[in-house]
Amino acid sequence: MTGFGSFARTLVVGLLLGFPIVASSAPPSTPPSAPKLERIQVSRDGSHFVGATTGKRFIPWGANYDHDESGRLLEDYWQSEWATVESDFREMRELGLNVVRIHLQLAKFMETADRPHAASLEQLRKLVRLAEQTGLYLDLTGLGCYHKRDVPAWYDALNEADRWAVQVRFWKAVAGVGRDSPAIFCYDLMNEPILPGAKPETDWLAGELGGKFFVQRITRDLAGRTREAVAKEWIQTLTTAIRSIDDRHLITVGVIPWAHVFKGAKPLFYAPGVGDPLDFVSVHFYPKKGDVAGSLAALRVYDIGKPLVVEEIFPLGCSLDEAIEFIDGSKAFCDGWVSFYWGRTIAEYERQSDLKSALVGAWLKRFQKQGPLMQPPASERHE
Repeated sequence: MTGFGSFARTLVVGLLLGFPIVASSAPPSTPPSAPKLERIQVSRDGSHFVGATTGKRFIPWGANYDHDESGRLLEDYWQSEWATVESDFREMRELGLNVVRIHLQLAKFMETADRPHAASLEQLRKLVRLAEQTGLYLDLTGLGCYHKRDVPAWYDALNEADRWAVQVRFWKAVAGVGRDSPAIFCYDLMNEPILPGAKPETDWLAGELGGKFFVQRITRDLAGRTREAVAKEWIQTLTTAIRSIDDRHLITVGVIPWAHVFKGAKPLFYAPGVGDPLDFVSVHFYPKKGDVAGSLAALRVYDIGKPLVVEEIFPLGCSLDEAIEFIDGSKAFCDGWVSFYWGRTIAEYERQSDLKSALVGAWLKRFQKQGPLMQPPASERHE
């Protein structure tokens, strides 16, 4: 699940769980200077992230920049309101973040099945330059179809093979923009891909949440294949496309942690022999109230010998204290955490009187305060 979801749901959850409204930590009085970026890679032993030049350990501590406070997706305003994007990047830097997860919508980047949208690619180049200037790395998540009304009819009408071919062209175009920039942390193939069960499905999208579709099927019909075989072929197809253009930056796919939903569930996209081309594991976790230990146990299922990043984290179903407890508890085996930022500062949230603003503002304070505590000891900062 990406984004804040339904406000009504959050309001009810907040009232029931008693989210703390006030936190004591204060934001820095002066914004941190933007560091010089270097390409990030996996360490030689495959256990964590390091700078390609210095060998310094890198711990992603970031935010999903998936929509603004009103629910608009980035491509809906990044040309007409570029100053807002610039301001938001500075504000995320001031929060102590080092990674921004961007959700690129396929409809905005593919004019036709064969032709990428030149203006969107140029705007992405502009965003990459902004990231370089502000010292923020980008997690470029692709193939979004979050607003169903924007999805082209021609794309929905394609069969599996032709749809994957469009996805290949999308990723080749995006990788062409990112390949030479040190600001690219990774390419995330798709947000929360899923597969059908034994029966064919009729829709490519699933699980509407707050008017958005964050979950997408990579096929509608297994056609006698195993789910592992389809996932493997899809990953191989898209990673090969990216590697034909950019053979240096990291590749991942952000998944729903089914082990957090069904006891005993195992990874699919990161199963042995399926996710081999992926450089690290990305999972989306919303810890459960009263069961932080259970949430941590579910997260450990994805500790498979590659760097592990919690690519989404927010106290949606637990208290702020429990969310921080989850982050603290995962520090021993997890290598990065990415929460959310929707275009408002802590101070702006604190000037509002509604519960949603109080919750998000208080969480941003806690997340900001937690950041420095997640850095490794000096003895572990270099390979």
